[in-house]
Amino acid sequence: MRRAASLAVLAVSLLLTAGCATVREARGGPGQRLDPWESWNRKVFAFNESLDENVLKPVATVYSNVVPQMVRRGVDNFFGNFGDAWSAINNFLQGKGERGLADVMRFGTNTVFGVLGLIDIASEFGLEHQYEDLGQTLGTWGVGAGAYVVWPVLGPSTVRESVALPLDLSVSPALAFHDGPSKYTLTALRLVNTRANLLGASRVLDDIALDKYTFVRDAYLQRRRSLVYDGEAPPLDPREPDAPASAPAGN
Repeated sequence: MRRAASLAVLAVSLLLTAGCATVREARGGPGQRLDPWESWNRKVFAFNESLDENVLKPVATVYSNVVPQMVRRGVDNFFGNFGDAWSAINNFLQGKGERGLADVMRFGTNTVFGVLGLIDIASEFGLEHQYEDLGQTLGTWGVGAGAYVVWPVLGPSTVRESVALPLDLSVSPALAFHDGPSKYTLTALRLVNTRANLLGASRVLDDIALDKYTFVRDAYLQRRRSLVYDGEAPPLDPREPDAPASAPAGN
């Protein structure tokens, strides 16, 4: 996973040099304002779908059948606890002091009283997840999303999110370990546990999406835009660089 993130950074350096001009040329196409590399993205998307169907999904299905839901929830909480610490940093970087303090309190409460975050004690006290990451911080600072891109294994992204991705991915319990096997084991556990939680959603998506690629792309761009604006995105302007052509206003 980390190697993939490093490759993403290398590729982004090339994307940034040509991205702005390419995106301007592609804005005239309906539904492709942020997807000038659709042909390549579709190939990577197909690769990811094949990898998921033949490897990730079978492994996640076995994992879901063998590991009790309570244990899987504990794994979610454990990794989410580190995410809360990263969310606090990003809230402070965005000037959201109150939300940052809430994240700090959530992280501290679950770390001390929730057995290093395995048990989500903080939610019982009304301290909910904030889910802020570096991509949202860059968006808050006025950095445009740039072109839509699909990365092998990592999935949908944009130029902006790709720049933030290595740091966002590195915030994990794996940081506490210096030996390779432990890092890889934790990374694999996080990946499989996350995929297991999405088994139901993927079945629904397979049933309702006529063009799965377009559905995932538009949903991703809408969601990221909503997150940057904390669910209160202004009405879309067709001339706006970061606006998906068919996305509705708001969240």
